[in-house]
Amino acid sequence: MAQAQPTPAQRDASSTAAGNVPTNATGNAASLYERISQDPELTQALFRQALQNPSGTLEQICRLGDDWGLPVNVEQVKAHISTLDDAGSKQWLLKARGGL
Repeated sequence: MAQAQPTPAQRDASSTAAGNVPTNATGNAASLYERISQDPELTQALFRQALQNPSGTLEQICRLGDDWGLPVNVEQVKAHISTLDDAGSKQWLLKARGGL
């Protein structure tokens, strides 16, 4: 019997409660970013979306993670992107964090 997957909101709450971060969270975010990076059309579409709606793009990335079996929440995606040496990614992440 398949277990029900938590919603993105449930994952956000459970991963931030008392500083808990699932052990696979960092790995999932890195794997998800790598998979997205390997698809130039998807990468461009997400980047274009990020220019207009950065927080919506973060949510879309989380949905992709769910679809691909690499569940992450918004905070995990932000944490991973902040470790990248990619000015473009960091720029829209700053916007998504409220620096609009």
